[in-house]
This record gives sequence, C-alpha cells and structure tokens, in this order.
Amino acid sequence: MSGTITAIIGGTIKAIIDNITVLATCPPCTGFSRANPENHLRDDKRNSLVRRSAQFAVALSVDIVVMENARELIRGNFKHHYEWFREHLERHGYNVFGRTYMLSRFGLPQVRERAIVIAAKQYLPLHTLDSLWDGWGASDEALTVKRAFEMIPANADGFDLSPDFSSDTVRRRIAAIPKDGGSWMDLLRRRDADELLTDAMKRIVANKRFGSYPDVYGRMAWGKPAPTIKRECSHVGNGRYVHPEKDRLCSVREMAALQGFPNDFVLNGAAISNMYRHIGDAVPPLISYQLAHIAHWILTGKQPQIKDILLPGTNLRQSDIMKKGQQELFYD
Repeated sequence: MSGTITAIIGGTIKAIIDNITVLATCPPCTGFSRANPENHLRDDKRNSLVRRSAQFAVALSVDIVVMENARELIRGNFKHHYEWFREHLERHGYNVFGRTYMLSRFGLPQVRERAIVIAAKQYLPLHTLDSLWDGWGASDEALTVKRAFEMIPANADGFDLSPDFSSDTVRRRIAAIPKDGGSWMDLLRRRDADELLTDAMKRIVANKRFGSYPDVYGRMAWGKPAPTIKRECSHVGNGRYVHPEKDRLCSVREMAALQGFPNDFVLNGAAISNMYRHIGDAVPPLISYQLAHIAHWILTGKQPQIKDILLPGTNLRQSDIMKKGQQELFYD
C-alpha cells in the first residue's frame, strides 16, 4: 500500500500512515489513579496500553513520543508498565524523560499533579517542561480561580450552563456553606446542622475519619487555584466544585477555564454531564500547547520565547510571567 506501513502489534495488522513525526499518546489513567482505591491492589488490564504505546512508537519510527497520565504511572504500585515503556524505547534508540509535576507550576489555575513523559530519538536533543520554563515562573495571581473567571467573556459558550440541584435539601445545604472557600464542615456550627448534613457526613463526624471528605460540597476560593478537576466534576457531592459566591456548581465554561481550555473553545455534548466529563478527562490544553512547542523545539532546534508558549484565551497574560527570584515582570 503506497504511503503506508503495516504494523503487526499483538497479532493485529493495521495499515498506518507513514512519516509520523510526533506520537501523542494518553492511555487511560483510570487503572493508575489513586482516586480508585482498588488500584492499589489490582493491576487493571488497561494499564498494558502504556506498553502498547511504546510498541506503536517503535513500529511507526516516530521522532518524538509525548504521554500524560496520573502520577501513579511513575510512582505507583504498577509503575512497571512505565519502566517497560521506557526500557523498550531506550533499546530502540530513544532517550526518555518522565517526571510528575504540579501543573500550576506552568500556569494552570488548578492543583493538578500529573506524570508527563517525553521521549525523542537519540540523535535529537531532549527538552522538557523544565527546560521550557527554565528561569521563569507565573505570578500567584495568575493561578487563582478569580483570574480564570475574570478572563471569561460574558458571551462565551457555556458561560452559565450548569445542572440544577436535585432537591431542595441540596439547595439549602449549598446556600448555608460560607462563601469563598467554605466547606460542609462549617455546617456543624449551625443549629439546623442535623437537617443539612447527609447521613454519610454524620457517619464521618461520628467516626472522626475525615480524610479528603471535607472537600465534598465545598466552595472554591477566589484567591487560590481550583482543586483537581476530575471527570466526576458534574456534581457538588463529588468535590469542592461549588462556585465561590453563587449557590450553584461552577458552570461548564468555568470548569473549562480552570482546566486550561481557551475561552473560545466550543463545548459539545449530548448532555451537560458529558461536557463536564470531557473537561475533567482532558489533558489541559494550556499544557498540551506547551508540549507542542517542546516538540517543535526538539525537531527544529529553535527555542521558543516564553511569551510564545502562552495559550491565547486562557488565564495567563504575558505580564504574569516573571524571572524567578526577581520582582520585575517580563514584558516584550
């Protein structure tokens, strides 16, 4: 077949377009993520797709491989999948770099820790997010919920799209939670606490085993990054996803802004819950835009300027980027 190669992987024959330069691969993180307690005990069969990614990279002879996943890919009980991935690529002429990062370090207005892996053929230089941001940092103000929401135009797609609360009790519970970072635990001081607390909350209090549960039904705080936006972010009972002031879940557009989507990105879905799920499952575009610049740098040898790696239409402004250890902001 002209212009194609035939890759035989796992007994399956596929015709694949030749001359692929960059392979961006994102095996499901569901089997690695600590959000599922069974992942500490059972090796999900989907985790093997990490190995398949390395096999496809070699079969296609790509120049660069980029992968994003849960931090447990590199640090968890089943990190042997990543180690196999790395060793397989190294045996076939690649250099591989993998590290976990708090993505707010690179401008995302969210507490999100993820594993980022970059591999390049050995004759190419290997650049990373560390080298891209070497000597630079984003201001604290740029990483806040307040900044992300301020940047959203009123006519943005999904600006005020959010689900209705399922019951009057849920509405009363949310209205009673203090603005700007409050939690359901603040309800314990109220006279009507018994009416507002769920049975699960009452059990948590009785057993004094809080863990991360205080975040459930919590409000975001204006002056802090958002909590991790997960695929289950479509309900207030799944995390600290309530608007800092308004008595509702943060809207589809607000969640997208916190996840690094540009404000002109059109969100589609048959149901609102699917839109939230797509946002929570996504690799933050603000970060993938930077990874694309790294790939271009590796291939061309042309280092991008820091101002060029800021995805337009997001929370980051050029004036937010500053030299580390200096108070002076960077301007063109």
